[in-house]
Order: sequence, then C-alpha cells, then structure tokens
Amino acid sequence: MRRRNFLKTATALCFATALPTVNAIAQKRTKDKVLSETYTGADDRKYWADLLYKISEPVLYNMGKGELRKNMQMGVPPLWDNNRNKDVGYLEAFGRLICGLAPWLSLPEDNTGEGKQRKQLIEWTHESLKHSVNPDSPDYLVWSNVQSPQPLVDAAFAAQALIRAPKVLWEPLDSITKQRFIKEFKDLRKIIPYYNNWLLFSATIEAFLMLIDEQCDDYRIEMAVRKINEWYQGDGWYSDGPKFCMDYYNSFVIQPMLVDVLSVYVHKRKRMHVKVYDDAVQRMQRYSEFLARMISPEGTFPAFGRSLTYRVGAFQALGQVALMEKLPEGISNAQARGALTAVRRRMFSVEGNFNNKGYLDFGFAGSQPDIADSYTNTGSLYLTSVGFLPLGLPADHEFWAAAPEKWTSQKAWSGEPFKKDYAVNY
Repeated sequence: MRRRNFLKTATALCFATALPTVNAIAQKRTKDKVLSETYTGADDRKYWADLLYKISEPVLYNMGKGELRKNMQMGVPPLWDNNRNKDVGYLEAFGRLICGLAPWLSLPEDNTGEGKQRKQLIEWTHESLKHSVNPDSPDYLVWSNVQSPQPLVDAAFAAQALIRAPKVLWEPLDSITKQRFIKEFKDLRKIIPYYNNWLLFSATIEAFLMLIDEQCDDYRIEMAVRKINEWYQGDGWYSDGPKFCMDYYNSFVIQPMLVDVLSVYVHKRKRMHVKVYDDAVQRMQRYSEFLARMISPEGTFPAFGRSLTYRVGAFQALGQVALMEKLPEGISNAQARGALTAVRRRMFSVEGNFNNKGYLDFGFAGSQPDIADSYTNTGSLYLTSVGFLPLGLPADHEFWAAAPEKWTSQKAWSGEPFKKDYAVNY
C-alpha cells in the first residue's frame, strides 16, 4: 500500500514538474508562430487603409452632414480639468484626424477598393471643411470664441493638414469657405501660446497663410524656429520648452511640425537658410532611429510619458521620414513597414479601442480611461491618425512593395547581426 501511494505521489509530482515545461513549450510555439507569421506589403497596406478608414468614418460621415455635435458624445476621463470647454473637442477630432489623413487623400484617384475609400473620405472631408467654418452650420467649430487657448492647438493641426495636401483639401474649396478659414486663422493671433511646443502651433497657422500667399506674421514663425532650435538637446532630441520631458512629444508635435513649417518657409521665403531645414530633417531622421528601436520583436513599445492615449501617433516622426523617402541609413522601407504594422496589429487587436458607436475610446491598448490626461477628451484621441502618414506613398512604392524583413529588435533578440547605435553631434 505504501509503495502504491509512493508511486502515486511520485507520478503526481512528475506531472506537476512537467506541466510548466509543457506550457512553456506551447507558449513558445505560439509565440514562434506569431513571430514567423508574415504578411505581404499589400496585406499590410490594406490593413492600414481599413484601420484608418474605420477611425475616420464616424467623424467625417457625421460632420459631412453637419451632425458631428449631434451624434458624437464628447467624453472626458476621470482626471478631466473641469475648467476646460468640452466643445473644443469637436475641433480637436476634426483637425487632428485630417492632419494624419492628408497625405493618403493626396494620392491620385483609382478604382481599387482603397481608391473608393479615399474618394468617400475626400467627399466627406470637403463637406466637413465647409461646415467647420460656417457660422450657420450646427457643426461650426469653436475656433477662438472661448476663454481657452486650446483652439490654437487644433486649428494648427487643421492648418498642417492643408499644408500637407493643399491640392486636394484647399484648392477645391469655394471662395467663401476659403475666406472664412483665413479669417478664423487670423483671429487666433489674439491667443498667446505657451512657452513650449505651442509656439509651433502659431507658426504652423502662419506658415499655411504664407503658403497661400495671404498676409502672415513672419515673426511668429521666426520666433518658434529660433526657440525650438535653442531647446535642441542633441542626438536628435528637443526639449519641450526650457525643461526636458521624456515622452513622445518630439513625435506628436515638435519634429514633424517644425519640418513642415520650415518646408513652407524655405519655399516661400528664400532668406531663411536652407541649412536650418536640412538640420531639422537630419535630427528627425536621428530621432526616428530611436523610435524604430523602441518597437519590440512582438510589436510593443514603451508606455511612458504624456498623452499615451494618442496611440500610434507616437510614431509620426518615423512615418514622416518614410513619407519623405528619407529613412535613416540602416532602416529599410520593409523594416519600417513591418515594425509599424506590428504595433498596429498588436495595439488594435485589443478589445476596447473603440466605443459602441465606433469612436475612439480612452486608452493606450484598449479601454484604459485612468491613463488619460486632464487635458484630454474624446476628440483629442484622433491624433493617432498622424501615425498613418506612409499611406501617402503609392501602393507600388518600395515601402509597401518590398518583401518583409526583420526590424532592428527582431534581429537583436534573435542573435542576428544588427546595426550598432552611436550618438550623433548634429
């Protein structure tokens, strides 16, 4: 009997010992399957396009009919600052969304499924632009008539969208709508920006006015460029004002907006030395190397700093250098595409990124309202769109057409050779 009990106990112990090993093997197999699963560039592009369309549709469909305020509930997180005006959130949703959409909408028309998506979005966007500045529309947005500086921010994102896609977003507008935009943009001069990345918001609006040969305030542009350059810390990083913040604002705002402002300034005002623009691009290239290395083999990235609810907007700088065809040496188009796609597939596979009406919900990966900042509302979340800039590259571009490649962290963690990293002095 004792022997039988001993054998029974020993057998149980063996199984108990073996189970973790079996589970570990199963998990490894699952992980290996995920990591080895490859998608073509065409698969990746369709995934990006479908996802951006899903993000865009509720906002633009409703605003195109003048019903965004009616149908989009403007939610706020637990830490919401009650001194803020929620109505500005509709300008946030629209301005931020089209800022990321603009390059994609700039592509030529075609009869593909994606082409039909773009055509529909363009139609809705044109109608939305008209509603946004029409005082008689239910969706006339809050540009400056509130006791808050926030409209300056989101008007700047709208202006950046117009800078990025003037032929498809600005030129087709009727003269009345254009004049209304010009008036709203100029009225924003009464808002004094904070002494940080906000300087770029004023500069971006003035850069757009410069682009269309309208009277602009050069000083606001020069001041912003001068201060942002003073706040350059080295190795591709800018401080957000006099004090450094470790977060993704170099990508959310600072570097892409600086480059877009300078691109207009150099083009329209030859007195601004081209080297200032070249330096900004070079620094953004370096910064994008950090972003690329932050993407793990599994498609995750560090959740630190302010405004994590902007989700893949954290990778705007990397996407912009890809769009400009200026990826840093050592990062191929296929590597950038693979890493950025992995982030999307990982993040948006989590339940809860969208609410029951299809609008974005507070969170980083899923619904996580407690991580939202006090200045964030539902409209703020649409800055995630700026993470989709490479869709502005045509489908046959190498970014989409190249065969899949392992990105830096995949190589590093699989024992393969990968590029060493060094600080730069530009």
